[in-house]
Amino acid sequence: MQDFRQEFIAYAVARNVLRFGEFKTKAGRLSPYFFNAGLFNDGEALAKLSQFYAQALVASGLQCDVLFGPAYKGIPLVASIALVLAQQGKNYPYAYNRKEAKDHGEGGVLVGAPLAGRVLIVDDVISAGTSVRESVELIRQAGATPAGVLIALDRMERGQGELSAVQEVTRDYGIPVVAVATLDDLMAYLGDHADLAAHADAVARYRSNYGVAR
Repeated sequence: MQDFRQEFIAYAVARNVLRFGEFKTKAGRLSPYFFNAGLFNDGEALAKLSQFYAQALVASGLQCDVLFGPAYKGIPLVASIALVLAQQGKNYPYAYNRKEAKDHGEGGVLVGAPLAGRVLIVDDVISAGTSVRESVELIRQAGATPAGVLIALDRMERGQGELSAVQEVTRDYGIPVVAVATLDDLMAYLGDHADLAAHADAVARYRSNYGVAR
């Protein structure tokens, strides 16, 4: 297991972005943990988060030409990740979309670099997959090719069927999903911390009920 994944989990716990207890999900399930990437909400946290994203992208070996951040959460993410990668000598153009088309000035829904070649979608998580679907449509309409999706955490749990939301994206669009960390990484972290043993048992039970295999 690559160290940055465990560092990411530890940082998310320290920032209270990853919390343990009982939380109701959109699917109506009672989850023993909750991940809210919106709480990476200051400059230091955003910079650190972007470094983790950059490490995950480099470790994946996934090739792309442009980074794309869907509105709204993807906008600060894609800009800060592009900055981190540029500081590492990897200068990627980036773009994002507006929720509503602009009818003056340059117009349109896209802002930033033109979508061309292989475009990587950057987001926080994949829940229903709506953001990915809209992003794929925008990329294809621009004549470019979706290269994959880069997210913070893969919960690795079933959606409406037997597949997870991440697996559904891969099935529906034929593109890989790269996560900074997964439920596997979270469980490994809990297993290494005796003070979190009670949460480890709860997460294991939750995965037994709702988890999917990779």
